[in-house]
Amino acid sequence: MVKIRLRRMGAKKAPFYRIVVADSRFPRDGRFIEEIGTYDPRKEPSEIKVDGERAKDWIKNGAQPTDTVKTLLKKAGVL
Repeated sequence: MVKIRLRRMGAKKAPFYRIVVADSRFPRDGRFIEEIGTYDPRKEPSEIKVDGERAKDWIKNGAQPTDTVKTLLKKAGVL
C-alpha cells in the first residue's frame, strides 16, 4: 500500500521532516516515490510547506496519509 508519511532528517535532537509518498513495506527513512513537502517543528510557529496539488492527486489515487500527516495537511489547508 502507498502511504504519505514523514521521513526524519536533521541532526540528533534537532528533527526536520520531509513529507514523502512511499510504499508501506519500505523503512521510515528508506526508499520513497516522491517528496511533496517539508515540516519543521522547531520553528515557532512550526513551518509546514506542502505541494497541495500533488498531495490531493496521491490521495485521489489511493495513497493513505498517516495520522500525523493528515493533521499536518489539515493545518496547511490541503484537506
